[in-house]
Amino acid sequence: MSYLYISDWQLAAPPAAVWDALLEVEAWPQWWKHVRRVQTLERGDASGLGARRRITWSSRLPYGFTLEVRCTESQPQRLLRGSARGDLEGEGLWELRPDGAGTAVRYTWRLDLNTRWMKIAAPLMAPAFRWNHEGVMQAGLTGLRERLVLQDLGQEVLRPH
Repeated sequence: MSYLYISDWQLAAPPAAVWDALLEVEAWPQWWKHVRRVQTLERGDASGLGARRRITWSSRLPYGFTLEVRCTESQPQRLLRGSARGDLEGEGLWELRPDGAGTAVRYTWRLDLNTRWMKIAAPLMAPAFRWNHEGVMQAGLTGLRERLVLQDLGQEVLRPH
């Protein structure tokens, strides 16, 4: 079973600041409460292209998952695309565009389930999977907003896990 999730974020920060925060994946656990761990397996170029990371996630439901993500396309301050494999498999796409003094961000996540229990549960759990994804993304938006405000004030965000 395939899924498509789209999340739209509005941020009161310029695209350059949002881009830098998204590109610094190793710092995500500091501000995105559902990102438990990021391990860089390969460094990409300055725009992130070619980077490969293992990202461990928690969720609002009683399960977590690990993905290996490779950045397959990068257009600085506009677009980041990555392919993921692991417990889930698919493609994630971050799109940024200026919106007044801030930034509009759209994240599109196309995925397939790889774990046996998720495949079995999928017909009944689809609404719960969507609810879970929306909560994880909302936590990311909240954390990123906080990070960008504190960063603008010259402070660092440290979120305990």
